[in-house]
Amino acid sequence: MEQRISLVTLGVTDLEAAKSFYTALGWRGQEAEETVFFQAGGQAMVLWSRAKLAADCGVQDPGPVAFGGIALAHNVRSAAEVDELLEAAAAAGGRITRPAATTFYGGYAGVFADPEGHLWEVAHNEGFPLAEDGSLTLPDFDAK
Repeated sequence: MEQRISLVTLGVTDLEAAKSFYTALGWRGQEAEETVFFQAGGQAMVLWSRAKLAADCGVQDPGPVAFGGIALAHNVRSAAEVDELLEAAAAAGGRITRPAATTFYGGYAGVFADPEGHLWEVAHNEGFPLAEDGSLTLPDFDAK
């Protein structure tokens, strides 16, 4: 298996509300067959019915849970961008679950939940610089 992620699909109960939330944050998507596709750099994020996603994966959906063991991350180029994005998420109907603050690793980050409860960390980390196109390349942690 090649080491990459092609698509991240978020199961949602209200597709139009989820689409409106991400559109308010500046994302531009395409809707096809009750699914919304957003190009996200070299990957895609997809919004799809939570029930259909569970069925497609062959699992039972226990319904929304307080924490599903996963958080998405969006790195930005400055601490000011962290604050701006968290404010935009709250204005669009998201919920701030961890206000922005200096992190243990010396960065600056906060977390919001979208209207369906999907968690997003928004972080500025000088140790993880972003390329002009927004892509992130991990540093060599073994290099000293």
